[in-house]
This record gives sequence, structure tokens and C-alpha cells, in this order.
Amino acid sequence: MGVIHRYKEQFDWEGVELSRYPPERDMEGVSVRRLIGPAEEAPNFALRYFEIEPGGWTSLDQHAHDHGVVIMRGRARVLLGEEEFDVGFGDVVYVPGNEVHQFKNVGDEPLGFFCIIPAM
Repeated sequence: MGVIHRYKEQFDWEGVELSRYPPERDMEGVSVRRLIGPAEEAPNFALRYFEIEPGGWTSLDQHAHDHGVVIMRGRARVLLGEEEFDVGFGDVVYVPGNEVHQFKNVGDEPLGFFCIIPAM
């Protein structure tokens, strides 16, 4: 059976925990809400909502799975391979598998984005 997580406000949903993204990695000010994934018994994909505090960044990553990202608030500088791009509200980023990538908040408000990945 399907699951509904009702939107509350300020990028928060009922029944979805806010957690710091893996503290063992080199990143700063990153939190995540796992909206669809193993808890909802989704077999094919996971949907997460990330927020990065002003001045924060995600880890420099490279892995086999690809990502689809939609920027919902704030401004970011995104590293894709060896190039950097500035993105903001409504921009969509595709990160292919095995491409080096990183998101940095370059604004003075939280950077928020949806990220979809294959089920892990």
C-alpha cells in the first residue's frame, strides 16, 4: 500500500525524521529528510530532501549510481567532474554514475533540494 507524508511547512513532512547527513564524511551543515525509500518499501528509487546551511557543503563524492536533483531554495555551486556551475531555484541537475560531484551553499539562506537515486 502507498504512503503519504503530508507537507507541514518550511520543507518538513509528517512522519519524516530530520537527520544529519553522515557525520563520518567531510561535509558541513548538511541535513536530510528521507521522503521515500526503504521505510515506505519502495523497491526502485529513493527520494530525499537535503538542506545545507549557509557556508556548508556536501562531501566530495563519486559512486556508481546516478542522481536527479531539483533545487527548491537557495543558491549552490555544483561541482560536476572538473567543472563548477551556479544553480538556484527550479534548476535541475543530473549527476551521472561515477562522476565526481559536490554541492556548496553560496547564499545566505539554506540551500534545499530534492534528490532521487536508485534504491540501495
